[in-house]
Amino acid sequence: MKIQIRVIPRSSRNEVVGKMADGTLKIKLTAAPVDGAANKALIELLSTHFAVPKSMIRIARGETGRKKVVEIGE
Repeated sequence: MKIQIRVIPRSSRNEVVGKMADGTLKIKLTAAPVDGAANKALIELLSTHFAVPKSMIRIARGETGRKKVVEIGE
C-alpha cells in the first residue's frame, strides 16, 4: 500500500495528526531533518501506528523533502 505523507519536523511531539483535504497523511516529528533522523523517526512512528515491522516500511519518494510517498507491505 502506498501512502502520501506530509512531514512537519521539529514539532513538540511525534504524532499522526490526520488526513488533509487531498488525502495526504499529516505527521509531526520531533526529529530535525538532519542525517536522516526525521526519516528514521517517521518509519518508527508508522511502524507503531500501523502495527507492522519497520522492515516492511520504505520511503519510495521524497527522502529529502517534506512530501513523501511511503510503501507499507511486503
